[in-house]
Amino acid sequence: MNPTNSPTSPRVLTVPEVGAFTRLVRESRKWSQEQLAAISGLSVRTVQRVERGESANFDTRRALARAFELQDLDALNKPFSIPSEAELKAAKEAFDRDNVTLALAPISTGRQFAKLVEGCEMDVSEPAFELPREAAEAFAALVDYFRDYRDCSELYSETQKLEVHEDLERHMDELRSLGISLRYAERKLRMKFGPPAPDAKPMEVTALYVVAFQLGKEPDHIATPKATRIGW
Repeated sequence: MNPTNSPTSPRVLTVPEVGAFTRLVRESRKWSQEQLAAISGLSVRTVQRVERGESANFDTRRALARAFELQDLDALNKPFSIPSEAELKAAKEAFDRDNVTLALAPISTGRQFAKLVEGCEMDVSEPAFELPREAAEAFAALVDYFRDYRDCSELYSETQKLEVHEDLERHMDELRSLGISLRYAERKLRMKFGPPAPDAKPMEVTALYVVAFQLGKEPDHIATPKATRIGW
């Protein structure tokens, strides 16, 4: 029997094993160390120390379990059977099967933002971490604004669009002043509406992903479910 394909007897992970586990899960989800830090509430230095196998106390392990959405927040503090290489490989394959990786790019100007909005039929707009109340309100106001514009952008004159560019720029400046940066990705989707029908043809649409990150801690990619609900 190949020992690498067999789970071991239940035991608590060592600090180096917690580091290896953290890096494996983070990389499988296409997260940067900065993004994991933002999601877990840990500092970037703590994440780096954990992945080097240098530090992983009780509270740190709980924070990582919460970030990785483990059902038991104390899973990393309790004895459990360590998965084999085959099980880890199967878990990664399942994640890749259910998710798609999208390249992110910055939104630099209001004009660029407006063009992106005009070219999509729907969007997925959400922060990558829990925003403070003021930042959450500013982000929500931006999303409401560009969705209203998207619904009737064809009715705007070129002169009126210049005002939209300025308004979007103001929203983005407000978020930057609060330490929030925006990144976007575009994705072609095939959507079906109504009850299933054998002759129903899916409609091809472009979805715009607008994601809020901590300023200076923006990743280059995100992983998102292949099947998703989209905001109109």
